[in-house]
Amino acid sequence: MNSITLLCFCFTSFFFTSLAVDTISANHTIGDGETIVSSGERFELGFFSPGNSTRRYLGIWYNKISKGKVVWVANREIPITDKSGVLKFDERGALILAIQNGSVIWSSNTSSHAQNPVAQLLDSGNLVVRNENDRRTENFVWQSFEHPGNTFLPGMKVGRLASGLDVIISSWKSNDDPSQGPYTFEIDGKGLELVVRQNSVLKSRSGPWNGVGFSGLPLLKPDPFLSYAFVFNDKEAYLTYDINSSIALTLVFDQDGVLERLAWIDRLNNWIVYSSAPGDNCDNYALCGAYGRCTIGNSPACGCLNRFLPKNQSEWARADWSSGCVRRTPLNCQNGDGFIKYYNIKLPDSKIRAMNKSMTTEECRVKCLNNCSCMAYTNSDIRGNGSGCILWFGDLVDIRQYTEDGQDLYIRMASSEIEKKENNTEEQWSMKSQDESLDLPHFDLTAIAIATSNFSFNNLLGQGGFGPVYKGAFKGGHDIAVKRLSKESRQGLDEFMNEVKCIAKLQHRNLVKLLGYCIEHEEKILIYEYMPNKSLDSYIFDQIRSKLLDWPKRFHIINGVSRGLLYLHQDSRLRIIHRDLKLSNILLDNDMNPKISDFGMARSFGGNETEAITRRVVGTYGYMSPEYAIDGLFSIKSDVFSFGVLVLEIVSGKRNWGFTHPKHELNLLGHVWKLYKEGRSLELIDELKVESCYVPEVLRSIHVGLLCVQHSPEHRPSMSTVVLMLEGNGLLPQPNEPGFFTERKLIEENMKDLSSTNEVTITVLDGR
Repeated sequence: MNSITLLCFCFTSFFFTSLAVDTISANHTIGDGETIVSSGERFELGFFSPGNSTRRYLGIWYNKISKGKVVWVANREIPITDKSGVLKFDERGALILAIQNGSVIWSSNTSSHAQNPVAQLLDSGNLVVRNENDRRTENFVWQSFEHPGNTFLPGMKVGRLASGLDVIISSWKSNDDPSQGPYTFEIDGKGLELVVRQNSVLKSRSGPWNGVGFSGLPLLKPDPFLSYAFVFNDKEAYLTYDINSSIALTLVFDQDGVLERLAWIDRLNNWIVYSSAPGDNCDNYALCGAYGRCTIGNSPACGCLNRFLPKNQSEWARADWSSGCVRRTPLNCQNGDGFIKYYNIKLPDSKIRAMNKSMTTEECRVKCLNNCSCMAYTNSDIRGNGSGCILWFGDLVDIRQYTEDGQDLYIRMASSEIEKKENNTEEQWSMKSQDESLDLPHFDLTAIAIATSNFSFNNLLGQGGFGPVYKGAFKGGHDIAVKRLSKESRQGLDEFMNEVKCIAKLQHRNLVKLLGYCIEHEEKILIYEYMPNKSLDSYIFDQIRSKLLDWPKRFHIINGVSRGLLYLHQDSRLRIIHRDLKLSNILLDNDMNPKISDFGMARSFGGNETEAITRRVVGTYGYMSPEYAIDGLFSIKSDVFSFGVLVLEIVSGKRNWGFTHPKHELNLLGHVWKLYKEGRSLELIDELKVESCYVPEVLRSIHVGLLCVQHSPEHRPSMSTVVLMLEGNGLLPQPNEPGFFTERKLIEENMKDLSSTNEVTITVLDGR
């Protein structure tokens, strides 16, 4: 997911004495406020009132963990209005909940009954009814795990059971009302996938099980904490999971229809959400229509698959993608069709889908090829070399593009669209026509290889998160910089295409110019104008080369970066948030003019959009704003924070992340803040720049830097205001304390916690 989210539950009111029992027998009763049932270490059962409600319910909650985290409710549809509720066995051996007038408002309602019934709360959180003398595992007359509410506990089975029972997770209506809300989380046994429905209407789906996971649900993948299993055969199809650690982990289906993975953190004394699904707009069912592909990071998110075109261009221009896409070359089954392989996607939905677990990949291909109604095929099990077969008949909808973790799909195409790669038994495809709408030159891979002496080590300029960067020269002596996506890169196709689309049409003297791109076979390459003086960090943090940057040059660079960032935020055709502004992403031309580079993590907004929340935090420690690093909230003000850090690093010649001082353990922001409050800001300037500095400019730059790194985003100035302040226009307001300025050890501890509890948060450590 996303950034770490602290989950602040409304406190639930519990009323009971210290008397606790571990089982309920036929001659026992549990009254409201009298006794609780305890599983031992983990769970308790008793009466409670949710949120701000005064209504009473019988439920199960975590023992020794506060915040009112209830995991099961018996009478969720019929609350008790007073404290007269009693839990007991009736004469048939069924567990019942009755009120003062004797009315039964809930019952285990079992078809078979125990002669000597005992109710026991297991340490798994499962309330079971069994025969008193029968302690065989799972030989229960009734169990709450087969009748859940909004919580999917470890060991629970969700889906169709061998008994014929369908186990479904359903949302609460609100924090105050545990009755069934409009959303359900269930198993589609026919499609072998997980689905979310709202009032029975499909809202989101996971894609079918492939032996390892679900191609459209990264939440449910094996990890060090949880192990999942999806069991399906002729009698049953269910999902279950177990915990591989002693920490409290669970899945909760919230009132908005989102399945959240929660963990209890003792140090924080709170629950955190560290992944969730559905996670973003691309999880909305069939958002982009038939043969449309949804890609988070693109603007707009919907686009047609390669070799497809919008069915209704005017509707697509109005951001209505429901009509979907059509093949640019119609199929002609009689004259021969073929298949094109699409990589890393969420497997689609269609009206008809068939599966055969015994077929080979080749048998699957032939089966689909010989049926003119078959539109796509792939393996049903991706383990090993792949096996089994899934066939799709009819239009393909609900396709999503991933950088990784998706699945490969073979889609039927006219033979004229297929470009086969020779000498390979498995078809591979050139991607030269990746996106004809880019209005940017596509360079031939051979020409790039020649220009870089076949990516020679002698041409290597550096190595970044994207991959290696090479110097090249086309015929005629035009120098270029070639960024080549490496297989080990933490970035991928999403970030690559995002960078191309973000800056293809941007023109500003303080932005690096993209000359073209290449997508061919497995290669993804960007071609930029060559910057002979490399990146700013190679000067600022180098004891020798830093002497080449006197104060006038540094102030010139600060102003140039501010104007480039202003263009991105305000003056470009789309509002663009860079999200990874740092010294190593500022390149210097022949005249030491700064140019902002590396737009792989950028996001573009249209209209009046100013901020968004991401479930995938990217960037560099030391430059990320607090609201982005912790909550995933990014806006133009998160870029402003990064700019403020950059300014203070340029002035001081010191890194923010890793800064040390003999008299305290503050980071650079804290050190600057301390000097500012004590009226000693000029001590930030090292001896090499003293003679060249203009004191008012230095003090103003420090002041502006502190304004930009204020903890609260609403207190930070916009870049238009920053540009004016740097030009010396007007008095400057007093800054508030910076974000992330505390002692370095505390910051490192916090960052460690963030990284360890959020499996899909990406944090890019700056390895300069």
